[in-house]
Amino acid sequence: MTGTPLRVGLVGYGLAGSVFHAPLIAATEGLALDTVVTSNPERQQQARAAYPDVRLAATADELLGRADELDLIVIASPNRTHVPLATVTLETGLPVVVDKPVAGTAAEARKLAALAEERGLLLSVFQNRRWDNDFLTLRKLVDEGGLGDVYRFESRFERWRPQLKGGWRESGDPAEIGGLLYDLGSHVVDQALVLFGPVTHVYAETDIRREGAQTDDDTFIALTHASGVRSHLHVSATTAQLGPRFRVLGSKAGYVKHGLDPQEAALRDGARPGPGWGTEPEELWGRVGAGESPVTGGGTPVPTLPGDYPAYYEGVARALLDGAPNPVTALEAAAALDVLEAARRSAREKVTVTL
Repeated sequence: MTGTPLRVGLVGYGLAGSVFHAPLIAATEGLALDTVVTSNPERQQQARAAYPDVRLAATADELLGRADELDLIVIASPNRTHVPLATVTLETGLPVVVDKPVAGTAAEARKLAALAEERGLLLSVFQNRRWDNDFLTLRKLVDEGGLGDVYRFESRFERWRPQLKGGWRESGDPAEIGGLLYDLGSHVVDQALVLFGPVTHVYAETDIRREGAQTDDDTFIALTHASGVRSHLHVSATTAQLGPRFRVLGSKAGYVKHGLDPQEAALRDGARPGPGWGTEPEELWGRVGAGESPVTGGGTPVPTLPGDYPAYYEGVARALLDGAPNPVTALEAAAALDVLEAARRSAREKVTVTL
């Protein structure tokens, strides 16, 4: 990639915008963070302090009013704004990256995908956890056949947050698309689909555990893949004792991995991609074995591959500048939304849903 970097407008400077998108955009060859959109004076000051040359805008309309000065729009604003902002951006003639979930329904995601195709524009969805260190390691193990035929994939994205934090993510208003099913569930479902392909049946249990909570904070999803693999996915804010991040059982061996990829914590602490990025110490490596307990030291430690969130925006830059494939398409996101919608119906009606 050579030449003038693509000028990026970032809509939203909350958690997603400030912790994930802005640092990764700024670190990517071929991209330049041009403008941050936020009406919050404190966040404007934070953006200017972190990126002295960045321009500021109070609204997305103000940003799109000078669309001819930009090459890519990134939408990291609240979930309810994703579809309308992505639609107007594509209609303006600019490619767009949208944070997950791209939409509240699969139908909306496919409508956006059709609009992007009609306009000949990139529409990509930020699924950063495809580049988690543990997921990259597991994908390599599966691809190389180290586990044999996988029977069961257990994935846990659990937290201990007994007190509500407030905000739209915990709102009970369906328009906000809050709750863990669509938040952390978007990640674990996407990972399951990438690893093991399409799903035929979905069963889910969603619960509201914390006092005053308005939307799901403790959710379980069981998937049957067309390949025969069964995925058991847990997302929770009420887990007092955390389980393994992954427990994967195959015909030859199993893989157990504890702990969470270190990249989010590093970004929150102000670290930026560079040498040694995304690595973890040996004592956190997962283990592969058969008939042994990794908890007591059984199995063989497997080096965890470095996490690589920067690879997502590198992929976006290559797609725009060199015609490389879109790193995460809206149609892939729509397939995950099919599963999330089925999970919501399953939990509500207490049935297994066939896709």
